[in-house]
Parts: sequence; C-alpha cells; structure tokens
Amino acid sequence: MRNLTLNDGNNIPIVGFGTYKATEQDGIDSVKHALLNGYRLIDTAAVYGNEEAVGKGIKASGVSRDEIYVTTKLWRENLGYESAKEELEKSLKRLDLDYIDLYLIHWPANAKNYDKWQEANAESWKAMEELQAEGKIKSIGVSNFFEEHLDTLFKTANVKPALNQIEFHPGYWQKELVNYCKKQNIVVESWSPLARGKVFENEELKAIAKAHNTTVAKVCLRWVIQHDVIVIPKSTTEERIESNIKLFDFELSDEEMKQINELPEFGFSGEHPLFWPERVI
Repeated sequence: MRNLTLNDGNNIPIVGFGTYKATEQDGIDSVKHALLNGYRLIDTAAVYGNEEAVGKGIKASGVSRDEIYVTTKLWRENLGYESAKEELEKSLKRLDLDYIDLYLIHWPANAKNYDKWQEANAESWKAMEELQAEGKIKSIGVSNFFEEHLDTLFKTANVKPALNQIEFHPGYWQKELVNYCKKQNIVVESWSPLARGKVFENEELKAIAKAHNTTVAKVCLRWVIQHDVIVIPKSTTEERIESNIKLFDFELSDEEMKQINELPEFGFSGEHPLFWPERVI
C-alpha cells in the first residue's frame, strides 16, 4: 500500500475504508473484512453513529492496533474548546481506543449557525492542538474547509492542519481548493469519490473503464489517487470491499486523466460549508 506523508511527519495510506452508513453488525463485519483484506486506514465520524461498531470490527479483525490508521471527526454542532475535548473523549470511549490517528473538524462553523464562526473554529482547533500534545491524537486536520476558513484558522493556529477531507470526484473536484491545499502542504482526502453513484451513468468513464478492462468505480478511485489525493470508498459488500483496494494494477494515461478532469460538473452532493444544514441544490 502506498502512503502519503503528512506535514507533521506521520504517514497515511492513500487508500482507506469509509464507513458512512455502515452501522451495527454491518459496520462490525465490513470493518473486519476490510482490515483482513489489506485496508489499514479506517474512516468514521461521531455523527455516523457507528464508532462503537468500528471499534468492535477493529478488535474482531485481530490486526494489531499500531498497524491501523483510525480517523474520526468532531461534528459541526459541537464546536468550541470544552466541547471538542469532551467529544474526543466520547469518541475514544465508543471506539474503545487509547488514541486517534487523525481527528478532523467535520465541517467549519459558518455565519448562519455561529455568531462568531471564526472563534468557534479557532477554539475547537486549540483544543485539538492540546489533545495532540497529550498524545490522544496523532494528527489533526479539517474537513470541508474552504480557503477562507483555512486562512482564518492560520491566524490563530500553532499547528497547521495536516489534511483537508473534501468532496472530490469526477464532475466535482474543487481544483482551486485542491491546489491551494497542496501549496500549503495540506494533504487532500476525497469523500464521495463515486459521486453517490452518478459516475456509473457517464459514457466517457464507461469507455475508459472498457479500455482498461476494469470497472467505472475503479477508474474513478484510480483517478483520485493519481491526483495524490487519499480515497476512502465505502461498501458493506465483501466483493466490492475486496475490489476497491486493488487500484495498483493499472494506470490512467495523462490524456485519460485530462479527459476526466475536464468532465462537465455533475454529481455535486449539495452539501456546502457556507450554508449547512441546508443543501444548495
């Protein structure tokens, strides 16, 4: 498995396993199966309601804890200094772990939901910096942060975010934000890499998949990692879990990458950092 190096020196696998909507026994079984089939990055979040299942899946796999990279996230309704510390402890308890490898602010505060959104983000980040210093978190990062949120955070932060997890898929990959993060030495991670299934309707992606004798899903996941962006496909189907990690036996050409990059916009989730909880479509 190929790794990327974060700006704090820690390494993170470029392919991981997403657990959104994988709850209860499905969550336990899928995490266990993913780990037994080579995944080492497991992505969850407090709001997914499955941290307990993820923790049980990790234990059931028998894979050593120090081989597994666990990400979880602070929900946007719980921002603030004290709240961030309390929520991290709750996540540790639910996961039954002593530390988190990567802890993210799931969504930035915005003017619609916080009177002082800049302060809400800054105070959450301060708490996370302290938790990192205590060893309860190895790396700290953000999710769904635009350039304006990052620029504001930089004014008070002592530690630069190691990673920004954003919506990134063919048809909607936020090129300008990705370039900005890379200039700041912030690794980008993709959520919704298959555009909630919309990629399967695209004829150009079908043609590229046929040319490589592979699937549209694997073309999209391969396209993500060829951008040096982490991908965390999710599935509770054993066959798909096994397939999604096998992305290193083919390579997209420069022309194919360009073709996918230039696809017209489609598949946007409607989730927007400035307007939550409403969608913008």
